[in-house]
Amino acid sequence: MIGKLSTHVLDLTTGRPAAGMTIRLSRLGDFPAVIATVTTNADGRTDAPLLTAEAMQAGTYELVFFVKDYFTGGGVACSFLDEVPVRFVITDPQAGHHVPLLVTPWAYQTYRGS
Repeated sequence: MIGKLSTHVLDLTTGRPAAGMTIRLSRLGDFPAVIATVTTNADGRTDAPLLTAEAMQAGTYELVFFVKDYFTGGGVACSFLDEVPVRFVITDPQAGHHVPLLVTPWAYQTYRGS
């Protein structure tokens, strides 16, 4: 398997992909750094992997999904959730890592996908 990091977001209030959600990827550790800030496309995915095989390194990462901005931009008057941070560890940079987010204005779920 070729190493890469990807994500997608599903809006469970509509049952459709969450198009237009901003996501920030950071690498944590001794020298934390923002790697990328992207916006999901019409399929609720990023247009390219967040990390490619060449950029993958072992370490702790964080994806921040800007949920409140997404829902208020879509006309939801009140969003309980603001930013949803998901911290995870990559131990094998050669493996594929997929971090989906299933979200409503009031709850979310994530897991390591394939």
